[in-house]
Formats: sequence, C-alpha cells, structure tokens
Amino acid sequence: MDVLVELCLIPQGGDISLSDDIAECQKIFRARGLSHQLHAFGTNVEGEWDNVMGAIKACHERVHERGRVRILSTLKIATRSDRQQSLRAKVVSVEEKLTDGHVKDA
Repeated sequence: MDVLVELCLIPQGGDISLSDDIAECQKIFRARGLSHQLHAFGTNVEGEWDNVMGAIKACHERVHERGRVRILSTLKIATRSDRQQSLRAKVVSVEEKLTDGHVKDA
C-alpha cells in the first residue's frame, strides 16, 4: 500500500539545534529511494507503507545513536484505495485551480 506521510521529528535533550538530526533523516529517506520534501515544520514523504515506516524507524534509531535521549514525532498519514496519489499531484491540483481562475480572489 502506498502512503503519504508528514513527519515532524523533534529530538529533545542535547544541542538546541535540530538541523544535524533532520539532515540525518533526509539521508535515510534518500538512501531508501523515497520521494520526500523538507519544509520548515517537517518532511513530507511518499512511498510504499513498509518502506516509509521503516525509514521513520531508522530516523529515530539514528537520532538516538547521535545522543538524543528522547524524540517526539508527529505523523499525518494518508492512504487511498481508489487511485494513486502523490505529493506533487496534490500541489499541482491546487496550482491548476489558481491559474485557471477556479479560485476567486478573497
């Protein structure tokens, strides 16, 4: 089953900066061949369920290995049974409505 996930990983304890830990997770997503988009408050990931969830587990393990004692993560998980979905298609759908005049200015 394919899945879209928004992951917000918040390591606690240690260095106040999170960017090194987040970069480690990005490397894991890349190594597993997962489509992913980093944004200011997390990462969107798409792929096969077990691969995505395994990557999230690997992120937690890697960040713990780096010395973080606690990690708080939030996940938003989306699946569909009626058709394929992708992160890009969701964005394109809105962009098309904006350029085609479907959405009126506020």
